[in-house]
Amino acid sequence: MDGERLRSYARLIARKGVNIQPGQEVVIQCEPDQTGFVCLLTEECYLAGASRVIVDMGMQELTKLHVKYRSLENLSELTDWEEARLIHYTKSLPCRIYIMSEDPDGLKDMDQAKLAASRQALYPGTKKYTDELENRYQWCIAAVPGIAWARKIYPDLKDSEAVEALWEDILCTSRVTEDPLKAWDDHDRELEARCAYLNSLDITELRYSSSNGTSFRVGMIDEAEFRGGGEYSLQDIYFNPNIPTEEVFISPKRGAAEGIVHATKPLSYQGQLIENFSIRFEGGRAVEVHAEKNQELLETIISMDEGAAFLGECALVPMDSPISNSGILFYNTLFDENASCHLALGRGFADSLKDYSRYSLEEARELGINDSMIHVDFMIGSDDLAIDAVLRDGKTVSVFRGGNWAFDI
Repeated sequence: MDGERLRSYARLIARKGVNIQPGQEVVIQCEPDQTGFVCLLTEECYLAGASRVIVDMGMQELTKLHVKYRSLENLSELTDWEEARLIHYTKSLPCRIYIMSEDPDGLKDMDQAKLAASRQALYPGTKKYTDELENRYQWCIAAVPGIAWARKIYPDLKDSEAVEALWEDILCTSRVTEDPLKAWDDHDRELEARCAYLNSLDITELRYSSSNGTSFRVGMIDEAEFRGGGEYSLQDIYFNPNIPTEEVFISPKRGAAEGIVHATKPLSYQGQLIENFSIRFEGGRAVEVHAEKNQELLETIISMDEGAAFLGECALVPMDSPISNSGILFYNTLFDENASCHLALGRGFADSLKDYSRYSLEEARELGINDSMIHVDFMIGSDDLAIDAVLRDGKTVSVFRGGNWAFDI
C-alpha cells in the first residue's frame, strides 16, 4: 500500500478523528498487526500537537492465555496500577484512539462465561471512572488489516494479497481520497442535514418492518435528538468517533420497545461470531433470543447486567452507502454496522439529548437513557426494510423504504 496514502489515513485519524488539541496526551490501543502504521499514526499525533503518545498493545492470544490460566478472582481484581491509570485518564482526558485489526474468530473456544464473570466483577470498580469520563474526551475507532482478518474476508488470496485488498477496502470506505479532510467535512455536513430533518419532525416512535419477520416499535425520549458524523465533547471540541461512519443515530427511551427483530448480518463479539439470530422485546427488555450459532453467547450478552437487555441505540444507515455497496461482509462491527440499520443493546448515549451539557449523567438516565456495562451493535437492515416515524401530532412519516432513505435533503 502506498506510503503517502497511509500517512493521509493516519493524519485523518489524528486531526479529524480525535482532533488533537495542542498539548493533549494520546493513548493508542491496538494489536501488533500493523506496527508500521502505528508508528505513522504516532508521528501524526505529535505533528498535530500531542504532548505524549502512549501505545497500548494487546493480543487475542494473550487474552486467551489469561482467561485459561488466571483464577476468576485474579481476573476480577482491579489492581492499584490499573486504577491509577483510570484516575490519570479522568484528570488528563487524553484522546483515545482504538485501532481494530482482530481476527473475527480469534477468541474461539475461550471460556466466555469466565471472561463475562470477570468483567461483571470488575465493573463496579471501574464504573465511577467511566461515568466521570462520559462525553468529556475525544475518541476514535478506526481499523487496519490483520492477516487473520484479511484471510477471513479473502480466503482464496495469499496473505499479502489479502492484506493489500483489505487495506484498499478500509481506505476507500474511510474516504481516504486525494483530500480526506475535505471529504470528511462534506460527509459530516450531509449527515448533519439528515439529522436536522429528522429532528424537525418531533418523532415519538419508530416502527420497523421487513419480510424476514422483523416487526418492531421503539419509543423516543422527548429531549433526545438524532446525531451523526462528528460530535462535540463537553470541552466543546469537535471530533469524529468512528472512521468510517454512515449512521444517523439516537438513544431510544429505556423500556419502550416491543416486537421482534431479525439480524441480517453476523455479530462479531469477543472474538466469536453469533449468526442468524433474532431478539424479541417486551416492555423494552429482550425477553427471548434465538441463534443458529452461539446462542449461549447471545444469552450471556443480554444478562451481563440489568441494562444489557435494554436498547441503547437506534441507528439508521441506507443500503446505498459505500460499505454496503462494496458487497463485503467485514465480520467487524465498525464496518458492518455502517452498512446496515442497526440497534444496540446496553449503554445509551447521554449526548444524544438536546443541550446535553445541561444534564448530569444521573438526570440523563432518569429521562430514559439506558445504563449498562456493554454497548453491542447488531445489524437489522435489509433491502426491503421499512421504517415509519410516528410524530407527536399523531401523523406518520416514512423514514426508510426499500432499505434506503425515504426523503431527500
